Amino acid sequence: MLKVSKTRLRVGLGGAALVLAMASQAQAQDIESASEAAEGPKSAFDEIVVTATKKANAQNVQDVAIAVTAFGADQLENQHIRTLDNLSYSAPNVQLDDVGTAPGFANFSIRGLGINSSIPSIDPTVGVFVDGVYMGISAGILFDTFDLEGVEVLRGPQGLLFGRNVTGGAVVVRSSTPGNDLKVEGRVAVESGLNKIVSGVVSGPIIEDKLAAKLAVYYNDDDGYFTNQFNGNTDFGASETLIVRAALNFTPSDTVSIVGRYEHGRVRGDGAVVSNFGLFRRESFGISVDEEGETRNDWNQASVEINIDTAFGDGKITNIAAYRDYSGFVVSDIDSSPAFTFHADTLTRQNQFSNELRYAGTFGSVDVTTGLYYFEQDIDYIELRRLAGGALRISGGGKQAQTTFGAFVSTDWRLTDTLTLSGGVRYSWEKKRVQVQNLTGNLCDPIGTRTCSSYGFRDEQSWADPTFRVGLQWQPTSDTLAYAFFARGFRSGGYNFRNGNPAEAPGPFDAEKQNSYEIGLKQDFGSLLRLNVAAFHNTVYGLQREIILPVLPLGTTQVIRNSADLRLRGVEAEATLRIGDHLTLNGQLGYTDAQYTRIFFDLTGDRVIDAKDFALRPPRLSPWTYGVAANFAHDVRGGGEFGARLAYAHRDAAWSNDNNTGLLSAGDIVDANVSFETDNRRWKLSLYGNNLLNDQTEGNVSPLPFFAGSTFSSINKGRVLGAELIFRY
Repeated sequence: MLKVSKTRLRVGLGGAALVLAMASQAQAQDIESASEAAEGPKSAFDEIVVTATKKANAQNVQDVAIAVTAFGADQLENQHIRTLDNLSYSAPNVQLDDVGTAPGFANFSIRGLGINSSIPSIDPTVGVFVDGVYMGISAGILFDTFDLEGVEVLRGPQGLLFGRNVTGGAVVVRSSTPGNDLKVEGRVAVESGLNKIVSGVVSGPIIEDKLAAKLAVYYNDDDGYFTNQFNGNTDFGASETLIVRAALNFTPSDTVSIVGRYEHGRVRGDGAVVSNFGLFRRESFGISVDEEGETRNDWNQASVEINIDTAFGDGKITNIAAYRDYSGFVVSDIDSSPAFTFHADTLTRQNQFSNELRYAGTFGSVDVTTGLYYFEQDIDYIELRRLAGGALRISGGGKQAQTTFGAFVSTDWRLTDTLTLSGGVRYSWEKKRVQVQNLTGNLCDPIGTRTCSSYGFRDEQSWADPTFRVGLQWQPTSDTLAYAFFARGFRSGGYNFRNGNPAEAPGPFDAEKQNSYEIGLKQDFGSLLRLNVAAFHNTVYGLQREIILPVLPLGTTQVIRNSADLRLRGVEAEATLRIGDHLTLNGQLGYTDAQYTRIFFDLTGDRVIDAKDFALRPPRLSPWTYGVAANFAHDVRGGGEFGARLAYAHRDAAWSNDNNTGLLSAGDIVDANVSFETDNRRWKLSLYGNNLLNDQTEGNVSPLPFFAGSTFSSINKGRVLGAELIFRY
């Protein structure tokens, strides 16, 4: 059982009052146009707009009756956010981790619901949406990002508007859209490592009021942060990233806009950066591997978004069609030691197509959002394990063809000027057709033939179920919003592409369902304090669990089953405190408690279901998360603005796997930044330090059977110092 130390508990409780008087990351700063786009009178606080409700117009985050933390472009810039996992300590009850087995593979968890796997056939519980497009697998998510208008982190099930599988929450990413204003921006940054980053964006009109275009390019050359003691390489973890992004915005009339987007990405680098805690103590950043591996990732994605304003309900018709093709090849040292005991080569290929058609409008006192959704994807996964110095070769993998249809309707009925009743339902049907080769003799080749010679298991299964939401919100003034709702979540079943036990079928495992209750309050106290709080109680039925067991000669094996029912409950708070004209204090606090209420598949692997199973905790659930920050800004005599930021965030230790044998370290992260920006925002120079305490954190800790204490532990960078120069025109 994972316990919170009394010292940390006192710190968390003692700091709660301070945290509740501090700022949510969602309200610290904002992009320039946010207050113009938001509805209602101008607040004493800067406003951030969000698109999470999919209404005809973006909404002020304070008017949205869900728990959401939103980051504007300025916030992302000031915190030097390079990838989504950089936001992992910036919101309560949120963990946005890279699992580390395959670089770029997201294992996101919100309010205790997440996945702990690098198997691409496992549906994520936290959906990632880029410019309105759902990312079908967790691979290829955590690579560098740039040119963003905002990021929204939605906590709790979002199955009504965002689809069936987002039972934990959603991360909504918005890139910039070209318009009539000419925009030229260049950035150059250098970080310890040595890590060099260059990006440029050119955006503006081609035909005034009719056609605008954008070209954005990002390049990152990371020499490598870590030292491999096996060969003395001080540049382990090196990578090179190139991203090219283009967009066209065509507005043939005042009521029609068509936005086309395209992105190409390429990453080349070393394999997983891993430590073995049987050889090195935690916090040592100790690494000694005989296989430094390699990473090759390529993706292309394109989308067309059409928006048509209509007099019918003074509404908007939106259609988003998108395609994405992804390929990732990784060679990693799984035994994490200088001996050639367990190396693995994996190849993941995926392509997807989706189309969402929706309408949002108003009919008297009723707002309506409704739509149809189609999604299809093909996944091809191959894994080759090279064991015992290469003398033993074991391989497996699978192919999956998936088709999903959905239809949804959501309504907000204003019963009075202050009281609104909301409700909606979504019906989804999904079919998965698979071929699976269990991990066995050398039947699959991810390098040469890039296929498996045979598949011993073939099957298909479909799932269909409604998700729905009903809620009530009370907004007596523009400064107060109270809400309560009930939501039903649904996560479809699937198959295991990494099945190492011939006595166990690779699937299908069935769907899991969730009942979620939430109450919340969003409140402004004049121009001094903004406070957002929420409490939730969730019950998950038929929880899909991945039991990871160390076993010779495979190294590890995974069994995926509907294993238990789980109760989750907790609280979270975000707030903003302004002190004078120059200082803003920020903070966030989250607590989540979890308890298995029913278990029907052995979680510990000891072949009995007893008190030991009920004492386990779900993976990637940190009971306490909290953080504080101070933001200072002051005009400089002679022109320009000086800015400074100091932030501290804590996240409790969490189990890395379902049977609670691998522990992720607690994190205490201190970041600092100072900057100077000229009056016209033409130039900005920043000096910053991230993780100044040099805290070692991990994306994954998996026990191995090779020797006492042996683990596969992917570790993150420690202290990073950097400088950044931005030019704008």
